[in-house]
Amino acid sequence: MDGADDLRLAFDTSDLAAELALGYFEAGVSATLKDDGTPVTEADRAVERLFRERLSAARAEDALLGEEFGRLGESDRVWIIDPVDGTSFFSRRDPNWRVHIALEVAGITVLAVVTAPALRRCWWATRGGGAFESSWPRDEKTTKRLEVSTTSVLADARLDVLHETPKARLPLSAARAPASPLPLVELVRGEIDAFLVERYHLWDHAPWILLVEEAGGRFTDRTGGNSGDQGGGLYSNANLHGQLLTALQYPTYIDGPRSAVAMTERRSDLA
Repeated sequence: MDGADDLRLAFDTSDLAAELALGYFEAGVSATLKDDGTPVTEADRAVERLFRERLSAARAEDALLGEEFGRLGESDRVWIIDPVDGTSFFSRRDPNWRVHIALEVAGITVLAVVTAPALRRCWWATRGGGAFESSWPRDEKTTKRLEVSTTSVLADARLDVLHETPKARLPLSAARAPASPLPLVELVRGEIDAFLVERYHLWDHAPWILLVEEAGGRFTDRTGGNSGDQGGGLYSNANLHGQLLTALQYPTYIDGPRSAVAMTERRSDLA
């Protein structure tokens, strides 16, 4: 399958999904709690259904993995979907929510598209092709290549951390950046140097791991690998990454990157 065709499909489908989600957002929806305690709205389900319908029609042999309806199909090509990332923002009419899609092929994430329709921004990356930001709808005149910071000294670093518990394990010498609703956007823009988030799921992390890597940064999960299904981990620029891993006492994984989807399947086999 041609990578350019896959990216075009991701763009086209994401645009439709973003427009649908934006309609719900502007009309207003209320959230309920799922069994795991996380919020969901009718928009989450409707947007994921749109993704599934469009992707299944265009790539019938591919598998799908989404937050709301789980896995469909078996293939080494897996589309990973988060229909509304930031549902709590969405339900209280805060514009800082996103629509996520990523494609994993043979265990490697090869493309990612993140759209924030209420902010009129989007971000995307392809494996080996760089990471980019644009207005949304996309416009070549506003497109810019993303690059992480080059900070190399912890005392000069600006770090963002989600929740209080992990903060105690980070160097006191590093400055804490003001809390942001979009810390990974700030990271790929080079506005902060690292973000520690030790929670959430594959569909939350998959596109951002590729975006950060293609912007010149790195991601390590809590097991020492770089999978998006290990409950989060450390995102940072390349210069600081090793120093921060040491401070966090993360293990080092020496066998190379692992497939998040494949690791999920292996754990399911063992259950």
